[in-house]
Amino acid sequence: MSRPDSPTVVLIHGAFADASSFARVIPELLDRGLNVVAPAVPNRSLLGDSDYIASVVRQIPGPVVLVGHSYGGAVITVAGVEENVKALVYLAGYALAEGESLGELQGGFPDSDLAAALVYTPFPIEGSTESGTDVSVQVDKFHAIFAAGVDPDLAAVLAVSQRPLAAQAFGEKAPAAAWKTKPSWGLVASSDHTINPDVERYGYQRAGMTTVEVDSSHLVMLAHPRRVADLIEEAVRAVS
Repeated sequence: MSRPDSPTVVLIHGAFADASSFARVIPELLDRGLNVVAPAVPNRSLLGDSDYIASVVRQIPGPVVLVGHSYGGAVITVAGVEENVKALVYLAGYALAEGESLGELQGGFPDSDLAAALVYTPFPIEGSTESGTDVSVQVDKFHAIFAAGVDPDLAAVLAVSQRPLAAQAFGEKAPAAAWKTKPSWGLVASSDHTINPDVERYGYQRAGMTTVEVDSSHLVMLAHPRRVADLIEEAVRAVS
């Protein structure tokens, strides 16, 4: 039974995944009486994706706790400036500074194993003679790099149903950093092979977040759903 006075938890997935990456966390949150929305992120550009999620947030009555996994962390950093967003939760995510891009934040640290396992695929851009570039993960390396600790059969499904991220998103600079004015929580996946865990730690420490570390692969929501739900509930309680 949801609590009508409770903030709505909005779950923002990252690159190479979709909202089903929260499939084990959502039941945990619903069982705790929390209101949940898990929209599809276009994964086309940081600015466009953030605008889209901001529009979703604006249409939710009452307060919102924004949760971002991976690239979704960059999205909530920008979209989180919406007035009804009361807290941010980062899951193995990028906490960008204002004026910083994903490439710039990552560039200050050694590459993760992901860098050598990316696939670049052109796609048509409507109304343009130029092509865009989709970025995804080699299917045969997806389990080890992205989803270690997740059931192998499920990881195999995830590997062939990836939602790519357009390369444009890596170079766009965040026009705002919501964590400057909103209370924030961060989860470091300390066995992450997709994002260097030090990138996560650095962003969280810079933002002054309440931070926890979980010995997990990148898809911590599927590997440790209860631990993730606990952190989200902590944020909800803090702003309720």
